[in-house]
Amino acid sequence: MKVLSDRISNLSESATLEMTRKSSELKAKGFDVINLSIGEPDFNTPDCIKDAAKKAIDDNQTHYTPVAGIQELRQAIAEKLKKDNGLEYTFQQIIVSNGAKQSIANALLCLVNPGDEVIVPAPYWVSYPEMIKLAEGKMVEIPTTVHSGFKPTPKQIEAAITPKTKVFLFNSPNNPSGAVFTEEDLKGIAGVLKKYPNIYIISDEIYEYLNYTCGHTSIAKFDDLKDRTIIVNGVSKGFAMTGWRIGYMAAPLEIAKACDTLQGQITSGASSISQLASLRAVKIEPCTSDEMQKMISTFKTRRDLLLEKLNEIPGIISNTPEGAFYVFANIADYYGKSNSAMTIKNDVDFCLFLLEKAHVAVVPGGAFGNGNCVRFSYATSSDKLVKAAERIKEALAGLS
Repeated sequence: MKVLSDRISNLSESATLEMTRKSSELKAKGFDVINLSIGEPDFNTPDCIKDAAKKAIDDNQTHYTPVAGIQELRQAIAEKLKKDNGLEYTFQQIIVSNGAKQSIANALLCLVNPGDEVIVPAPYWVSYPEMIKLAEGKMVEIPTTVHSGFKPTPKQIEAAITPKTKVFLFNSPNNPSGAVFTEEDLKGIAGVLKKYPNIYIISDEIYEYLNYTCGHTSIAKFDDLKDRTIIVNGVSKGFAMTGWRIGYMAAPLEIAKACDTLQGQITSGASSISQLASLRAVKIEPCTSDEMQKMISTFKTRRDLLLEKLNEIPGIISNTPEGAFYVFANIADYYGKSNSAMTIKNDVDFCLFLLEKAHVAVVPGGAFGNGNCVRFSYATSSDKLVKAAERIKEALAGLS
């Protein structure tokens, strides 16, 4: 008799976690592996946030919280959305979850029925397809390329819409490409979606503060779309708080209430200590925070350094990502090339080759919906980036 359900059997392991695991195995054997697969800031949480968590413990704020989050945090998030994004929400429309990942899963599970279609521009975050599977929906991919800046056109989006379309799900700044959807980009997308009032939008904005070119714009700013847009955000990336596990959504009240109900049957409320730390975080003014500005400036410097080094390697094609901390480079020129030990047939082979020959871990692009690319993370030191690029260049030079 089959033990495991079809639901879990059909799910794939996260490619980013898989590469992290493989690099850790090599490290355990004594190899000096440089990990460019990681998806978290290599900075520490700002001291004022840690102090807030310590105070919460000392004040015995260690009990269950409301499923949707403590009201003070929900109100502070609503105020943040008004101040930073020009968006009006009541605290009842804010749901705090155990990370932005749970917020996205909650929204999909509350919106998608079996057979409903979810349009997702590729490349996309690796967990989107699996979440859609869990909701018994069907993902409809919109392909993009390095030459288009990894952004879909309004024409592409409209061509993907069918009577079964229920959700348009996208991420800006984007993981893995670093693409930032500008206000003009979003205006074009909004112009299409306004014509289809039954389509909901899930806007994953977790990298909001890691934007190196222009101010962040949310698609919810377009009046005709706000009442069917679910904004997902959190403290993990912008405040270097990945381990605190706090994400949130801002949504139409009906959807927020549904997510509250769902979350109440799965995890209930998030950690009280993490929520009180996050309350301090969302009150920070990013533009005046020395710690946040240092992090953003450092990431931009690293991005430019990594691009400089990658551009010195023949056959690797990259654009300039405008946000997050990734470069999504086309490496298809190496397909069919080999050394005495192996032939590179695809993105997975390319990544395994770099891991084994250069001891550098990167993530296959197929996991993000583009098998011609791989993702490099620059959430590590400049010295390691230079060393990694030198190793990659030397290893690839041995292929013919």
